[in-house]
Amino acid sequence: MVETSSSLLELGGPVVIILLAISVAALAVILAKAFQFSSARVGRHHLVRQAVSQWRTGDRAKASQNLIKDRSLSAALVRSAMDAIQMLDQQQLSSQERDIREERLREEISARAADRLFGLASWLKALDLVTQIAPLLGLLGTVLGMIETFQTLQDSGASANPATLAGGIWVALLTTACGLAVAIPVSVAVTWFETRLEKERAALEVLLTGVFTAGAGSPQAVSATP
Repeated sequence: MVETSSSLLELGGPVVIILLAISVAALAVILAKAFQFSSARVGRHHLVRQAVSQWRTGDRAKASQNLIKDRSLSAALVRSAMDAIQMLDQQQLSSQERDIREERLREEISARAADRLFGLASWLKALDLVTQIAPLLGLLGTVLGMIETFQTLQDSGASANPATLAGGIWVALLTTACGLAVAIPVSVAVTWFETRLEKERAALEVLLTGVFTAGAGSPQAVSATP
Protein backbone atom coordinates (compact mmCIF):
# COMPACT_ATOMS: atom_id res chain seq x y z
CA MET A 1 0.00 0.00 0.00
CA VAL A 2 2.86 2.38 0.77
CA GLU A 3 4.39 1.73 -2.65
CA THR A 4 1.01 2.20 -4.33
CA SER A 5 0.41 5.47 -2.51
CA SER A 6 3.88 6.72 -3.40
CA SER A 7 3.33 5.87 -7.06
CA LEU A 8 -0.05 7.64 -7.07
CA LEU A 9 1.53 10.75 -5.59
CA GLU A 10 4.31 10.60 -8.16
CA LEU A 11 1.91 10.13 -11.06
CA GLY A 12 -0.61 12.70 -9.88
CA GLY A 13 1.98 15.36 -9.21
CA PRO A 14 1.54 18.49 -7.09
CA VAL A 15 -2.26 18.51 -7.40
CA VAL A 16 -2.62 15.11 -5.72
CA ILE A 17 -0.22 16.20 -2.98
CA ILE A 18 -2.35 19.31 -2.37
CA LEU A 19 -5.52 17.18 -2.29
CA LEU A 20 -3.87 14.81 0.17
CA ALA A 21 -2.99 17.72 2.48
CA ILE A 22 -6.54 19.07 2.22
CA SER A 23 -8.02 15.67 3.02
CA VAL A 24 -5.87 15.33 6.14
CA ALA A 25 -6.90 18.80 7.33
CA ALA A 26 -10.58 18.08 6.59
CA LEU A 27 -10.41 14.79 8.50
CA ALA A 28 -8.92 16.57 11.52
CA VAL A 29 -11.73 19.16 11.47
CA ILE A 30 -14.41 16.47 11.12
CA LEU A 31 -13.07 14.53 14.09
CA ALA A 32 -12.86 17.71 16.17
CA LYS A 33 -16.44 18.68 15.29
CA ALA A 34 -17.69 15.18 16.08
CA PHE A 35 -16.06 15.40 19.52
CA GLN A 36 -17.54 18.88 20.06
CA PHE A 37 -21.05 17.72 19.13
CA SER A 38 -20.70 14.70 21.39
CA SER A 39 -19.50 16.83 24.32
CA ALA A 40 -22.44 19.22 23.89
CA ARG A 41 -24.77 16.19 23.63
CA VAL A 42 -26.38 17.65 20.52
CA GLY A 43 -29.67 15.95 19.74
CA ARG A 44 -30.11 14.39 23.20
CA HIS A 45 -33.16 16.02 24.74
CA HIS A 46 -34.94 13.27 26.66
CA LEU A 47 -34.21 14.60 30.15
CA VAL A 48 -34.70 18.21 29.07
CA ARG A 49 -38.12 17.48 27.54
CA GLN A 50 -39.08 15.67 30.72
CA ALA A 51 -37.89 18.61 32.85
CA VAL A 52 -39.84 21.14 30.78
CA SER A 53 -42.96 18.99 31.06
CA GLN A 54 -42.53 18.88 34.86
CA TRP A 55 -41.92 22.63 34.92
CA ARG A 56 -45.17 23.26 33.06
CA THR A 57 -47.13 21.06 35.48
CA GLY A 58 -45.71 22.95 38.47
CA ASP A 59 -43.16 20.36 39.66
CA ARG A 60 -40.22 22.75 39.54
CA ALA A 61 -38.05 20.90 42.06
CA LYS A 62 -38.21 17.72 40.00
CA ALA A 63 -37.47 19.68 36.84
CA SER A 64 -34.32 21.15 38.38
CA GLN A 65 -33.12 17.71 39.50
CA ASN A 66 -33.47 16.34 35.97
CA LEU A 67 -31.52 19.25 34.50
CA ILE A 68 -28.68 18.85 37.00
CA LYS A 69 -28.15 15.30 35.71
CA ASP A 70 -27.96 16.47 32.09
CA ARG A 71 -24.80 18.18 30.81
CA SER A 72 -26.13 18.95 27.35
CA LEU A 73 -26.21 22.36 25.68
CA SER A 74 -30.02 22.43 25.79
CA ALA A 75 -30.08 21.54 29.49
CA ALA A 76 -27.74 24.40 30.39
CA LEU A 77 -29.84 26.97 28.51
CA VAL A 78 -33.17 25.69 29.84
CA ARG A 79 -31.80 25.62 33.39
CA SER A 80 -30.65 29.24 33.03
CA ALA A 81 -34.12 30.25 31.87
CA MET A 82 -35.81 28.42 34.75
CA ASP A 83 -33.48 29.90 37.37
CA ALA A 84 -34.02 33.41 36.04
CA ILE A 85 -37.81 33.00 36.01
CA GLN A 86 -37.76 31.73 39.59
CA MET A 87 -35.80 34.84 40.60
CA LEU A 88 -38.46 37.00 38.95
CA ASP A 89 -41.16 35.13 40.85
CA GLN A 90 -39.47 36.04 44.13
CA GLN A 91 -39.56 39.75 43.35
CA GLN A 92 -42.51 42.03 43.95
CA LEU A 93 -43.13 43.27 40.42
CA SER A 94 -46.13 44.76 38.72
CA SER A 95 -47.61 42.85 35.82
CA GLN A 96 -46.23 45.31 33.28
CA GLU A 97 -42.74 45.35 34.79
CA ARG A 98 -42.78 41.56 35.02
CA ASP A 99 -43.64 41.30 31.31
CA ILE A 100 -40.84 43.71 30.37
CA ARG A 101 -38.22 41.85 32.39
CA GLU A 102 -39.37 38.49 31.12
CA GLU A 103 -39.14 39.70 27.52
CA ARG A 104 -35.59 40.95 28.13
CA LEU A 105 -34.73 37.63 29.74
CA ARG A 106 -36.10 35.75 26.78
CA GLU A 107 -34.01 37.85 24.40
CA GLU A 108 -30.92 37.26 26.52
CA ILE A 109 -31.42 33.48 26.61
CA SER A 110 -32.12 33.44 22.86
CA ALA A 111 -28.92 35.39 22.21
CA ARG A 112 -26.97 32.98 24.39
CA ALA A 113 -28.45 30.03 22.51
CA ALA A 114 -27.56 31.62 19.17
CA ASP A 115 -24.00 32.18 20.38
CA ARG A 116 -23.62 28.55 21.46
CA LEU A 117 -25.05 27.30 18.17
CA PHE A 118 -22.69 29.61 16.30
CA GLY A 119 -19.80 28.00 18.15
CA LEU A 120 -21.01 24.58 17.08
CA ALA A 121 -21.23 25.78 13.47
CA SER A 122 -17.63 27.01 13.40
CA TRP A 123 -15.38 25.47 10.74
CA LEU A 124 -18.35 24.05 8.82
CA LYS A 125 -17.82 26.74 6.19
CA ALA A 126 -14.23 25.57 5.83
CA LEU A 127 -15.42 22.02 5.24
CA ASP A 128 -17.97 23.30 2.74
CA LEU A 129 -15.13 25.09 0.94
CA VAL A 130 -13.26 21.79 0.70
CA THR A 131 -16.25 20.18 -1.03
CA GLN A 132 -16.16 22.95 -3.62
CA ILE A 133 -12.45 23.30 -4.35
CA ALA A 134 -11.42 19.62 -4.21
CA PRO A 135 -13.24 18.66 -7.46
CA LEU A 136 -11.98 21.85 -9.11
CA LEU A 137 -8.40 21.05 -8.14
CA GLY A 138 -8.86 17.55 -9.51
CA LEU A 139 -10.20 18.95 -12.76
CA LEU A 140 -7.31 21.37 -12.95
CA GLY A 141 -4.86 18.49 -12.58
CA THR A 142 -6.68 16.58 -15.32
CA VAL A 143 -6.56 19.54 -17.72
CA LEU A 144 -2.85 20.08 -17.07
CA GLY A 145 -2.19 16.35 -17.54
CA MET A 146 -4.12 16.29 -20.82
CA ILE A 147 -2.19 19.30 -22.08
CA GLU A 148 1.09 17.56 -21.28
CA THR A 149 -0.10 14.33 -22.91
CA PHE A 150 -1.10 16.00 -26.17
CA GLN A 151 2.14 17.98 -26.24
CA THR A 152 4.01 14.70 -26.01
CA LEU A 153 1.81 13.26 -28.76
CA GLN A 154 2.53 16.25 -30.98
CA ASP A 155 6.27 15.93 -30.42
CA SER A 156 6.13 12.25 -31.35
CA GLY A 157 4.62 13.04 -34.75
CA ALA A 158 3.78 10.07 -36.93
CA SER A 159 5.53 7.65 -34.58
CA ALA A 160 3.09 8.33 -31.73
CA ASN A 161 2.25 5.26 -29.65
CA PRO A 162 -1.49 4.89 -28.79
CA ALA A 163 -0.52 3.11 -25.57
CA THR A 164 1.45 6.14 -24.47
CA LEU A 165 -1.54 8.36 -25.20
CA ALA A 166 -3.88 6.10 -23.21
CA GLY A 167 -1.44 5.98 -20.30
CA GLY A 168 -1.17 9.75 -20.22
CA ILE A 169 -4.95 10.15 -20.24
CA TRP A 170 -5.58 7.81 -17.30
CA VAL A 171 -2.84 9.49 -15.31
CA ALA A 172 -4.47 12.85 -16.02
CA LEU A 173 -7.88 11.55 -14.94
CA LEU A 174 -6.33 10.33 -11.69
CA THR A 175 -6.44 13.83 -10.21
CA THR A 176 -10.17 14.17 -10.91
CA ALA A 177 -10.81 10.89 -9.14
CA CYS A 178 -8.75 12.07 -6.16
CA GLY A 179 -10.66 15.35 -6.01
CA LEU A 180 -14.00 13.56 -5.97
CA ALA A 181 -12.73 11.06 -3.40
CA VAL A 182 -11.97 13.99 -1.07
CA ALA A 183 -15.12 16.03 -1.77
CA ILE A 184 -17.78 13.30 -1.45
CA PRO A 185 -17.15 12.14 2.16
CA VAL A 186 -16.55 15.71 3.33
CA SER A 187 -19.85 16.76 1.74
CA VAL A 188 -21.63 13.95 3.60
CA ALA A 189 -20.06 15.06 6.89
CA VAL A 190 -21.03 18.71 6.36
CA THR A 191 -24.64 17.75 5.58
CA TRP A 192 -24.80 15.59 8.72
CA PHE A 193 -23.43 18.35 10.96
CA GLU A 194 -25.74 21.00 9.49
CA THR A 195 -28.77 18.73 9.86
CA ARG A 196 -27.94 18.10 13.52
CA LEU A 197 -27.57 21.85 14.09
CA GLU A 198 -30.93 22.63 12.49
CA LYS A 199 -32.63 20.03 14.66
CA GLU A 200 -30.87 21.38 17.75
CA ARG A 201 -31.96 24.93 16.91
CA ALA A 202 -35.58 23.83 16.47
CA ALA A 203 -35.47 21.79 19.68
CA LEU A 204 -34.11 24.72 21.70
CA GLU A 205 -36.83 26.99 20.37
CA VAL A 206 -39.54 24.53 21.41
CA LEU A 207 -38.02 23.88 24.84
CA LEU A 208 -37.40 27.52 25.73
CA THR A 209 -40.86 28.49 24.53
CA GLY A 210 -42.26 25.80 26.80
CA VAL A 211 -40.44 27.33 29.79
CA PHE A 212 -41.44 30.95 29.12
CA THR A 213 -45.07 30.22 28.32
CA ALA A 214 -45.63 27.90 31.28
CA GLY A 215 -47.77 30.47 33.04
CA ALA A 216 -49.55 31.70 29.94
CA GLY A 217 -51.95 28.79 29.53
CA SER A 218 -52.83 25.35 30.71
CA PRO A 219 -49.93 23.00 31.55
CA GLN A 220 -48.88 20.80 28.76
CA ALA A 221 -45.93 18.51 28.08
CA VAL A 222 -43.34 19.68 25.63
CA SER A 223 -42.29 16.47 23.93
CA ALA A 224 -42.64 17.06 20.20
CA THR A 225 -39.03 17.93 19.66
CA PRO A 226 -37.75 17.51 16.06
